[in-house]
Amino acid sequence: MLASLKKKETYLHYIDTLKYSLYCITHPLDGFWDLTHEKRGSIAAANTILILTLLARIFKLQYTSFIFNKVYWPEVNIFLYLASVLFPLALWCIGNWALTTLFDGKGRLSQVYMATCYGMTPYPLIQFPLIIFSNVVTVDEAEFYAMVSVISLVWAALLILAAMSQIHEYKMSKTLLFTVATGFAMLVMVFILLLFFSMISQGIAYFISIGKEILFRL
Repeated sequence: MLASLKKKETYLHYIDTLKYSLYCITHPLDGFWDLTHEKRGSIAAANTILILTLLARIFKLQYTSFIFNKVYWPEVNIFLYLASVLFPLALWCIGNWALTTLFDGKGRLSQVYMATCYGMTPYPLIQFPLIIFSNVVTVDEAEFYAMVSVISLVWAALLILAAMSQIHEYKMSKTLLFTVATGFAMLVMVFILLLFFSMISQGIAYFISIGKEILFRL
């Protein structure tokens, strides 16, 4: 009985934190402050929003009318397509958190991730209806479709900026500087990763060539 009540409380808390994302997108400053400082958010809800964002990306690729989204399927790699969201998200969260010491930020890594995911809410919220809309309109409404699609991205970007401002307790000017620094940190991490994998591939190629030479001489 006690376990059942605890499960119910956990579920209700998850639903409340998920619904709180709707408050965050309409009241970003108060919403993102309470999200972390008053513990109104949860990692489970953040994961759900991220999954919905990924599903929106996949469904957009699959079900958007060919008038608005021409896809050549033989060239589509679904894993790379999803990685185009997950990889930048991971770099953003790590780079953002890593720079908090330099910029006197207050947010933890989990808070950066949670707030960023909550900031993505407008994307699935707009894209799912837009997918349906794309199949019932003509090419004459293409500009309206493109405008609404851009709004979902711009809205999400502005929310993420507001989220970083609130969780790190920055003024907007410092938030913008911090965002630029985070972008630079992401580029540095990409460079280091490329350098690392290049060295690994060269090392593997070297040992393979040695192995081939030994086999040839034997």
